[in-house]
Amino acid sequence: MIQCISDGLAFPESPIAYEDGSVVVSEMAAGRITRVLPDGATETVAITGGGPNGVGRLPDGRLVVCQNGGSRFGLGAWPYEFEGCVRLFRPVGPPDQPVPPALQIVAPSGHVSTLATEFTTRSGKVLPLVRPSDICVDGQGGFYVTDGGTTRGRTRSMTGLLYGTVEDGLREIVYPLEMPNGVALSADGAVLYVAETRTRRIWEFELERPGVVAAARGLTTVPSGGPLNIGGADGVCVDEAGRVLVATLGTGGVTVFSPTGELLGSIPADDPMTTNVTLSCDGKTLFMTLASTGRLIAVKNWLQAAGVAD
Repeated sequence: MIQCISDGLAFPESPIAYEDGSVVVSEMAAGRITRVLPDGATETVAITGGGPNGVGRLPDGRLVVCQNGGSRFGLGAWPYEFEGCVRLFRPVGPPDQPVPPALQIVAPSGHVSTLATEFTTRSGKVLPLVRPSDICVDGQGGFYVTDGGTTRGRTRSMTGLLYGTVEDGLREIVYPLEMPNGVALSADGAVLYVAETRTRRIWEFELERPGVVAAARGLTTVPSGGPLNIGGADGVCVDEAGRVLVATLGTGGVTVFSPTGELLGSIPADDPMTTNVTLSCDGKTLFMTLASTGRLIAVKNWLQAAGVAD
């Protein structure tokens, strides 16, 4: 069963399911973190300003937020400007009041502080964060962060994958990646998955230990679809059986792959800006953020909905 839990959200992203049934999301167009209760009511968790994108939950309950610096939102052509193109509510330009790209910490009280504004490259050079995109937290309290980069005119920055802790800051562990976005760990923490939005590729990184990559391979590619036959890979999560769920741009909804990269099924949605996905604490309900229409959707018995054998 597919159910709209909440609407009227300001370009929601990065859902986190809690044990009480509530879901915390970021609202990129409003510069805040919001809790959606099971009955659809909302509570403000924190005001971050700028553009909060990915959100991770630390073992002590604090949140780590990928602050991308902000955007100006409005109706814009997508994916390209041409006669008859689709117009969606989305980022359409630089923000009127930008903030420095950073990782932010949100305390249980709602207090927001800056954790990091820079990272150390593999060669030892210290660089500023460009546009942090998504994050996942491991069992030790460390976190993997994708820096999605930005486009200025005809130039696009190349970015990569970072690893960090609250105590030690951020360091680069993979470079380069083409517009890296969603990031998620397998249940045992041994494998990391990263989505490249424009290439539609899902990378699989075998981990030697937290923050250390031992091997890499292209796991799979999200298929194109929808009225314009385009596609893009956004947020990612992994279930207990190792199935990889990808929030799929263009087609809209979620695409499901096996641990070996085989396409298993999909759950369509009527918003091509399906930005992220997560599972409930018992793994039975799937939550997805439909950003351009401002909705948080729940799919109960999601395996059946996706046409996947349990």
